[in-house]
Amino acid sequence: MEKPSTSARGWRDFLRDRLYIGGTWVPAEGGAVIEVTDPATGGSVGQVPDAGAVETELAVAAARAAFPAFAALTAAERAGMLHRLADLIDAHGPALAELLTREQGKPLAEARGEVGMSAAYIRWFAEEARRVYGDTIPSPWQGRRLMVTPEPVGVVGAITPWNFPSSMLARKIGPALAAGCTIVAKPASQAPLSALAWGVLCEEAGIPSGVVNIVTGDARAIGGVLTSHPDVAKITFTGSTEVGKTLLRQAADSVKRCSMELGGNAPFIVFDDADLDQAVAGAVASKFRNAGQTCVCSNRIYVQSGIHDRFVEAFSRAVEALRAGSGLEEGVTLGPLIDEKAVVGAEAFVADARAKGGRVVTGGARSKGLFFQPTVIADASAAMDFAHEEIFGPVAPVFRFETEEEALRVANDTRYGLACYFYTTDLGRAFRVSSALRYGLVGVNEGVITTEVAPFGGMKQSGLGREGSKYGIEDYLDQKYVCFGGLEERKAADAII
Repeated sequence: MEKPSTSARGWRDFLRDRLYIGGTWVPAEGGAVIEVTDPATGGSVGQVPDAGAVETELAVAAARAAFPAFAALTAAERAGMLHRLADLIDAHGPALAELLTREQGKPLAEARGEVGMSAAYIRWFAEEARRVYGDTIPSPWQGRRLMVTPEPVGVVGAITPWNFPSSMLARKIGPALAAGCTIVAKPASQAPLSALAWGVLCEEAGIPSGVVNIVTGDARAIGGVLTSHPDVAKITFTGSTEVGKTLLRQAADSVKRCSMELGGNAPFIVFDDADLDQAVAGAVASKFRNAGQTCVCSNRIYVQSGIHDRFVEAFSRAVEALRAGSGLEEGVTLGPLIDEKAVVGAEAFVADARAKGGRVVTGGARSKGLFFQPTVIADASAAMDFAHEEIFGPVAPVFRFETEEEALRVANDTRYGLACYFYTTDLGRAFRVSSALRYGLVGVNEGVITTEVAPFGGMKQSGLGREGSKYGIEDYLDQKYVCFGGLEERKAADAII
């Protein structure tokens, strides 16, 4: 198969100001638009349609019409389409990364990594399309054969966040198409341009019209249609726990299958026997990636007393070395927050900590525009808001603990259960602690652990289902049991004389 041309394209070549529905680009009813701005500069990046229920109904109809023919394709045919899509993402990675940085703000190096991860998810599920196996069950009856065959669930409604505007779509489009489903995707309004670029890529990859549809605009109206429409079989959502609960309630009336990747409150535990340099590097990577705006960022850093002071000193030095600025500038390691609400939220966490005895070691304030200083707060306590709430910003509170039992108790004392991390050189402790932590993702001596080959998802109020890995396609498939009877040899009836 020929690789796509790598002829130079700029980020503007992937800009679209229309919805992608049924293989065509259409405006919102009445021509309403949403302005997309660069959070680093405040300048305009582009406009997208401000669509609602009417356009979403059209998208669902297009997906429903495309479903029978797409589901009937062979696994190899769907895999080929997905491989072409992954090749296109790789070929145009620099332009797609620049577009992502301009609308979302993360450093260009991180944007390139996200685009690369998008291609990796699509390529993984291209191969998984060929590995959707059924079963033959030993029959308890003579003359019967029992078979289980997986079938695509149907039309999928996907709602994705602004913090990873490309890879979150890849995690949903990849398994949906691999399974034979069609999809209607609704990206977040703060960073929708990377999602519309997927429409351009799907067109060029030869994915049939109506298989992938992208609708931007009113979250409440679009989500309302997706969760209530009788032709939508599944909802997949990445975002806050509060919004996830609302979508689950809305989807309950039509008993839709739901997968939810929701909020987190990740503990990062450093035991006395940890490698200090390794733990500091892991904490910086885990906490400050995407300016702390990820659901798997370390939210609470617990450090055992014997190493606590040395960790705070070394960690603070490493944080002070981070360089904030526009993600397009060389050497920048920390971008802006997504909007004013996010900055105000970070300020509130710091003010609350100060009022309750927290000590700001470095940072602690807005610098300019939507930039917030990378912050370390020592003497953190359970009374502070960030001990119980997700921070979603570059604020790193450090708590002191004494024993392993205490660390496990405070780490698990949350309604969330998405990601957690801990550092130790004690092999026995590594197994004990990883077993006792009630989280879907556990990093042992590693601060960044996400990969397309491993399952991503949480426990408790952090969600339902898994994305990535061999488990990621299961939520897009129904299992059909078929009992074949009358297989025994039949003898002719005796002639009646």
